[in-house]
Amino acid sequence: MGDVVSTHLDEGRRQIITAHTRKVMTEFGKVYGQQYAVALFNNVRFEIEGGGNVQSQLLHRKDPLQDKSIFSGDLFQYLDENKKWRNRFIYVANSYNISFYDSRLAYERGLHPRGIINCAGYKALTSMDEYLNLLNSCLPAQKAKPESSPFLKIASSFLLILWHPYARHHYFSVRTEKEQKKWLAVFQDCIRHANNGLSEENKVLTPAFTDSLRLYRQAKGHYGTWDMMCGDPARILANLVMETLCSELRTQIGPRLKGKLQQRQRNWMLISDAVYRQVLTQTRTQYEALVQACEVERPHLDAALRTDMDQIVSSKEHVTGRMRALVLAHAEQVLKSNVQPYITSILEALMEPVSQGFSEVREVLFRELVEISKNTVNDGGREALGKHMEKVSMLAFHPVKMQSCYEKMEQLSLEGLQQRFDVSSPSVFIQRAQILMREQMDNAVYTFEKLLYQNMEEQSEEELIKTIHRCQDRVLKKYDYDSSTVRKKFFREALLQIIIPYMLKQLHPVYAPELPKFKELIFEDFSRFILVENIFEEVVLQSVTKDIMMAVKEAAIQRRHNLYRDSIVLANSDPNLYLLEETSIDWASQYGGGGGGEGGGGGEEGLRRRRQVVSMILVEGMAPMPYGSCLEVPGVEEIPEENEIQMGEDLQEEPVIDNDLHKQPMVSVESKSLEEPGSPDNVQQIRQLIRPVLEVVLPSSEDTDPVLTNGMLPLEEGEEIETITTVGEVMPKDSAIASAIQELENAVQEEECNVDSDVELAQASAESSPRHHDDSGFQSPTNEHREEEDPRPITAELKGEAESVDPELVMVMLEQEDKVSEDGSQAGEAKGETEELVSNI
Repeated sequence: MGDVVSTHLDEGRRQIITAHTRKVMTEFGKVYGQQYAVALFNNVRFEIEGGGNVQSQLLHRKDPLQDKSIFSGDLFQYLDENKKWRNRFIYVANSYNISFYDSRLAYERGLHPRGIINCAGYKALTSMDEYLNLLNSCLPAQKAKPESSPFLKIASSFLLILWHPYARHHYFSVRTEKEQKKWLAVFQDCIRHANNGLSEENKVLTPAFTDSLRLYRQAKGHYGTWDMMCGDPARILANLVMETLCSELRTQIGPRLKGKLQQRQRNWMLISDAVYRQVLTQTRTQYEALVQACEVERPHLDAALRTDMDQIVSSKEHVTGRMRALVLAHAEQVLKSNVQPYITSILEALMEPVSQGFSEVREVLFRELVEISKNTVNDGGREALGKHMEKVSMLAFHPVKMQSCYEKMEQLSLEGLQQRFDVSSPSVFIQRAQILMREQMDNAVYTFEKLLYQNMEEQSEEELIKTIHRCQDRVLKKYDYDSSTVRKKFFREALLQIIIPYMLKQLHPVYAPELPKFKELIFEDFSRFILVENIFEEVVLQSVTKDIMMAVKEAAIQRRHNLYRDSIVLANSDPNLYLLEETSIDWASQYGGGGGGEGGGGGEEGLRRRRQVVSMILVEGMAPMPYGSCLEVPGVEEIPEENEIQMGEDLQEEPVIDNDLHKQPMVSVESKSLEEPGSPDNVQQIRQLIRPVLEVVLPSSEDTDPVLTNGMLPLEEGEEIETITTVGEVMPKDSAIASAIQELENAVQEEECNVDSDVELAQASAESSPRHHDDSGFQSPTNEHREEEDPRPITAELKGEAESVDPELVMVMLEQEDKVSEDGSQAGEAKGETEELVSNI
């Protein structure tokens, strides 16, 4: 496959790709330099003039996933290199990057993973038909026939496919539907988190980037939402380059691809992935240099802003007034005739699934809190409470438990509105709402923790139950108000994201020739902070804000949406709660019997084992996979296998797993203490640890079914024994839109906000080391109950025909082994004789 890439991506074509990337980044860099100064001006002005949003009643946790991991376990991965399925150990850290290892042993030893998947821009699929439909779109001139078979021969009906329009695709398979659902929820959460990559906390870089990207695409004629605004800025820019580059390369390379349709599709995937990786490397380097150049000028720009802020603001307001007089009449006409009739329909389409999703979040939270009360009553004491609180504290980041909430939002449909308002797909709104659901759930759980923690000291069991109920009621009430505020803000943002691109598309071509005239009204010293393009967008925004505010206000009156009036929270309404520390409460060590640091290494290790968010999967009636092995799925017909010579050479280079590793017990999620493996009891066990000996007895009679003495099942006809080895979319936060949203919220506060008498309370590093996220006690279904089943030892590869064995010689071997078990003092001598007999055989 590497020859295919090198053939079609020679040095000349790679230089063309580099030149195209440099051209796009140069054009983007000019826009970014202008928008950086504007974003800095808006940030300094907001800092000086003040203002803010409605204060939330729920507390916010700064780093909820500190020292946590999401999930880990075994599943099968399809390898393009040899067209085989291999068992892989998958680890999902708090960065939500998917790392896969050859085995769990490789992960525990701290070895580098085989690969890391950043899920930005990916889609998680479980249907081969859906995957083929997406795959066929990559070569539109060469469609696949309905009866055409895919190049991927599935070994299980429970597939998991990660699809990306430009990057490499990844194929996984599991054994049961239950596993598939759990892994799918985890993968979707990784995609959701990766697509939400732009930090809202950075008030300069984020709006500068989003405004620059929007203006750049508008200059190319793209006004609507964009599905590939996923991940960090470097990946978004790589997607921007590939948007035009990929079509050009497809036209040039597509007709030159040889072979059957499936082979051409595979080759194009490899070429596209190689191009994407090259572009991503260049965009990351050039974007970092661009940001660094702007940051160098920041102190000078900041000083100029603070010195002349009043004059800059006055100059901008003057230009804004002149432009409003020119544009407002036409904008209102377009709004009245082409937008107003559809605002209600858009809002209704958004509110139904969003309201259901947030209601489901409340139900899930309520059930978990009720479960805490029941378990505390049944189990009794603070230890049981701490044990359950340790699990509930990560409820918001448990993709399986939150799946019912996320599924409500998947029902969003903008059918009939997408073409009119140039909305590519509702995915940007779906993922944004799901992220908000997760944030509100975590805020509610964190507030419940704080309320319970400050009121549970020196209380009896009956008083503790009453305290839990009081904290539960208070948190649910706070959640109702906060979720209402968050939903109304989301509706306003979504309406702006849908309507404003349409308005700009209608108005900008008309007034574009008039905009340069307004530059003459701006002093040259202020020209870096006042741009007529931004002012034009703000005027269009202001023409729409009144209608959006009225639409959301009317929707809030309807009881079926459960929207409340925003309430102002006094700073001193619950001072004890705000005085608590910002760090999370360690329930396991303080109340859950985790040792509290006094239980020695076992207690600390047990605590670390409980820090995985998603627990193991229990599969009834199915044997677990061998521990840490890289078993291949049985060969599938029509999949070309590698020749035996090449396979033997590959296996000789791989380290063999020690059989005794299979005997290590796996600790379940509910284990309270970690069981250490015992030491050898006799000389024979010590020798087995140092040099494991595998005894194979082959019957001499052809009529007897072959049975291996190590307990493995008989081989089917035609099968061979092989050595088992291991091998070492986010909605953009535009500054112009953000300012409009701010005006909406200020207007809502002035008109609606009142002091509620019932008010009582005012993401990790992508390179996280797996050593800091040990989750040995939490496994997928392939790693459970290993201590209850005898592990299968690794068999040596048998080449050639096996010689027949004299049955009398076999009986001698068995008698020698019986003597060893009866008399421990003769262990060494009997072992030597047995090894000699095996060598003679």
